[in-house]
Amino acid sequence: MIDIVRKKALEYFPDVQAIRHHIHANPELSFEEYKTAEFISGKLTEWGISHETGVAGTGVIGLIKGKNPDKKCIALRADMDALPIQEANDIPYKSTNDGVMHACGHDVHSSCLLGIARILNDLKDEWEGTVKLIFQQGEEKLPGGASLLIEAGVLENPKPEAIFALHVYPHLPSGTVGFKAGQYMASTDEIYITIEGKSGHAALPHQTVDPIAISALVITGLQQVISRKGNPIIPSVLTFGKIEAGFATNVIPDKLELWGTLRTMDEDWRAEAHRLITEFTEKTCEAYGAKATVHIPKGHASLYNDPEVTAQAESWAKAYLGEDNVKELNIRMAGEDFSFYTLHMPGCFFRIGTNKDDKEFTASVHNAHFNIDEEALKTGVGTMTWIALNALKS
Repeated sequence: MIDIVRKKALEYFPDVQAIRHHIHANPELSFEEYKTAEFISGKLTEWGISHETGVAGTGVIGLIKGKNPDKKCIALRADMDALPIQEANDIPYKSTNDGVMHACGHDVHSSCLLGIARILNDLKDEWEGTVKLIFQQGEEKLPGGASLLIEAGVLENPKPEAIFALHVYPHLPSGTVGFKAGQYMASTDEIYITIEGKSGHAALPHQTVDPIAISALVITGLQQVISRKGNPIIPSVLTFGKIEAGFATNVIPDKLELWGTLRTMDEDWRAEAHRLITEFTEKTCEAYGAKATVHIPKGHASLYNDPEVTAQAESWAKAYLGEDNVKELNIRMAGEDFSFYTLHMPGCFFRIGTNKDDKEFTASVHNAHFNIDEEALKTGVGTMTWIALNALKS
């Protein structure tokens, strides 16, 4: 069977590559994946795979039933949405939508899952159980498409016993994969701060309350709060990515907007950090005569890979690729809404290497130059198919 999977992954590679090019050239933002979902639905229909569209908006959910379909169900998930980034790559399949790009590899994830679905469907008389295919919307934007699909019942009828997903990783070469059991990725909370001061002439600061100067104190002070109040053995990151205020060199504005993100891996500290951020910001602004409004929407939980399921998946990947091509990953402070699924069932979220010889395709995700060595498509399709077949038997 392993040789059959390898053969089919190679046979279907041109089609998977073409699918990836189409999705990459036609990216859609979170919760707007209408054409992407229609395209995916068309492929599933072409291959005779039963599926439902429009789930919680744009989600596409498929079912492949093998022999004795009630014996066991597993789920395989891919995300579909793109990012608000202008692509800088000069490639034939460059994004045709200005300001929108598949800079996080979701085009790769969706095309791989379609390739996996096609192989599993070809072999459905050779395995027992049911595979649920989850083509998910809105991974990049709160509240996360995973949470909406779960609310819509995606983990029921039938209920999967385990869930798997792959993700591009430009820090490993194509042909390799990476695993990390246990705590792997951080919780992701957004931070929105408004500082209201008093506007006036830049030459007369004593007659104003300067929100820009105060924001500098807030930004630097909050870094101390996180690094000095948090337990140093708990990874935490606080970053502000947007600051907006003012409209002239000689005017002190009356208001400033500050946007950021908090990442950590402990729920108690996460809650305490929310309190400390709010308290420090409000009191600092008050001390300088300003008013602060702090809003911290709670995002994804930290991602936990079930140790047993991950160990099994890693062993199957070694059997498929060889031990030297399966790597141990480090903890990452990025977030993933796959964590919503793993709150309900055991799961394994692993990485496929996408660079070429550590020399090409090394741009990070969320970068306008991100792209992959497409040999990685063969690895993703074949490895995940082999993992799925073994998970159904375990």
